[in-house]
Amino acid sequence: MTNSPSSPVVLTNEEIMGLLPHRYPFALVDRVVEYEPGKSATGIKNVTINEPHFQGHFPGRPLMPGVLIVEAMAQVGGLIVKQIPDLPKGLFVFAGIDSVRFRRPVVPGDQLLINCELISIKRQRFGKVKGEAKVDGNLVCSGELMFSLVD
Repeated sequence: MTNSPSSPVVLTNEEIMGLLPHRYPFALVDRVVEYEPGKSATGIKNVTINEPHFQGHFPGRPLMPGVLIVEAMAQVGGLIVKQIPDLPKGLFVFAGIDSVRFRRPVVPGDQLLINCELISIKRQRFGKVKGEAKVDGNLVCSGELMFSLVD
């Protein structure tokens, strides 16, 4: 892990790829700036016009699809669940969402600051995290995300 006074980066993109299975074009976390393994994480997603979904969502008025905002939150949450001590090794997948709300559009040029905190782990197979995504300090999305260990 990288952490120096001159750089707020705690996990680089390469380190994130070592923890999560996602790859282009579905790797939605560019870096992690705060991280307490098994407890909480804050990640950054830089939103750029070069992302393929903007070709059709929407021409002339590009908006980041809400499902991709939620997926970015789930990837930050996955970093937490992946590092919980004493959990079985394996693939934790996104299993559900509760109470998700979208507050404002996310557009190219925005930087999503995504904060997730562990709520619970059940039977060493199921995890739940609370997530929030903000742009310029304004809440754009929040909700609870569930994960399940697949065999």
